[in-house]
Amino acid sequence: MLKKRYLFYIEQNYAFAMLRPLQEAILAKGDKVAWFLAGSQVDEAYLLDREKKINSVDVIFVYNPDAVFYPANIAPTFLPGINVAVFHGFDAGKLDKRGNNDHFKVRHCFDLYCTQGPNTTKPFLALAKQHQHLLVKETGWSALDPLFNYTKNIEHIKPTVLMCSTFSRHLTCAPILFDKIKALSRQGKWNWIIQFHPKMPTHIVEQYKSIQNKHLTFIETDNVIPLLQQADVMVCDTSSVLMMFLLLNKPVVTFKNISPKDYLIDINDADKLIQSIEYALTRPEKLMRKIARFIHETHPYSDGKSSERVLAAVDELLESDIPLKKKPLNLIRNFKMRKKLGYWKFL
Repeated sequence: MLKKRYLFYIEQNYAFAMLRPLQEAILAKGDKVAWFLAGSQVDEAYLLDREKKINSVDVIFVYNPDAVFYPANIAPTFLPGINVAVFHGFDAGKLDKRGNNDHFKVRHCFDLYCTQGPNTTKPFLALAKQHQHLLVKETGWSALDPLFNYTKNIEHIKPTVLMCSTFSRHLTCAPILFDKIKALSRQGKWNWIIQFHPKMPTHIVEQYKSIQNKHLTFIETDNVIPLLQQADVMVCDTSSVLMMFLLLNKPVVTFKNISPKDYLIDINDADKLIQSIEYALTRPEKLMRKIARFIHETHPYSDGKSSERVLAAVDELLESDIPLKKKPLNLIRNFKMRKKLGYWKFL
């Protein structure tokens, strides 16, 4: 049997950790995988020695992948292979300029959407029925396989609070909570870990770095999963990373979440941060029941095998004769993609 060839098309450093579980599943099957790093915001230094990098679009055509995986919202449609959307986060309720949910939007780039759970699958199934040029398969999120494949450490002496924040100027809690977190970290009641979205403005990053002490550590990483596993409570805003934390059955305190649900402890006053964290650390029964319901709807797969389900979904599409309509041409977007990649050949 011929080995399948897969391509990872990435534009952000966080995509390395997101796609490596899928890479392991591909290699375990004896198939091939390569990486293509597009744009200036992704750093080649994050590649491991054993990982194969493709340096140009011309080489992609020579490599001729069966499928290209994108942890992104948009993708070029002129590359070989089927386009597979594997998402770069959960639905955090963010809205576009027209007030529509930005997560559930078909941009006519993908042939297959590998969805994370029922509350993602249902909207995309409706969109698939509407557009008829894409397929949807619920697989769980392959990026989370390592989240569930770990042994919990022995209980630490002090609780650990992980603070994460989005980069959006209108949604971030980082500048508002800075003084409060600075004071709390110096009290030493809890251990603090601070981790921000890679697009967070530099001045905010430097601000938090400046207050590091034996109770507070600022971490820059392409893999947030070990931090999620280590912490007892998260402080966040509207970043989708809070969804990953909840899936570990742990409470989240949010500051001015744009769509606060009953499984979150949402506050709009920085002075309520301390009591909210203390409440979260008690793991109140009513809150934990709501978190369990959220898990069932969002990502009910805790077996660490979503990557295998993604590959099975790709195989099913490659081997099927499902009549899909042609995707709209998207001339403007494809022009922008070609310009970005410096590729003007038309095959």
